[in-house]
Amino acid sequence: MHNAPKPNIEELPTKAQLFRSTIIAGIGAVAIMVTVYLPAEYAIDPTGVGRVLGLTEMGEIKVQLAEEAEADRLLDEQRTLDQSSSLLDSVFGLFVGAAHAQEAWQDEVTFVLEPGDTAEIKMTMEAGATVTYAWTATGGRVNFDLHAHSGGQSVDYERGAGQTEGVGTIEAESVRSSV
Repeated sequence: MHNAPKPNIEELPTKAQLFRSTIIAGIGAVAIMVTVYLPAEYAIDPTGVGRVLGLTEMGEIKVQLAEEAEADRLLDEQRTLDQSSSLLDSVFGLFVGAAHAQEAWQDEVTFVLEPGDTAEIKMTMEAGATVTYAWTATGGRVNFDLHAHSGGQSVDYERGAGQTEGVGTIEAESVRSSV
C-alpha cells in the first residue's frame, strides 16, 4: 500500500466547505448543460452562447437527422403493410415496368422551405437502374441526405450540411430501392 500519513482533523474540509463546493459544482454543471449540452444535442439555446460557439447548428442537424430517421422508420413500416403479393399485381407490374423502361423520364420539383422545414423526394428503382439528379437552393443553405431503403436495409449515397447545390448519379444496388 501507500505510505501516506494520516491527515490531521484540521486539514480536512468542514461540512460547510463541502456543502459550498457541492453547490458550486451543481451550478457549474447546470451552466455547462444550458450553454453547451442542450445546444449541441437538442438545438435548445436559451442563453445564445450555443449559437455563438456554433453548437446550436450541430444540435439542429442532429434533431433533423433524428426526425428523418423516424420518418424513414415509419415509411418502412407503412411499406411493409402496403406490400401486395397478388399475382395480378405482379403480372401488371411486369408489363407496365417493361413499357416505361423504354423511355427516359424527367421531372422538376420546386418547393419553398421555411427555417426548420423538411422535404423528401422519393422514387422506386429496379436493381441496376440509375437516376441523375441536380438540385439548387436559393436564398439559404440546406442539409441533405441521399439514401435508399430496401428489405430492411439502408444505403447511404451522399450527405451534406449547409449546401446550396448538388449534382450526381445514383445506381440502385438492391432488388428494389426507394431513394
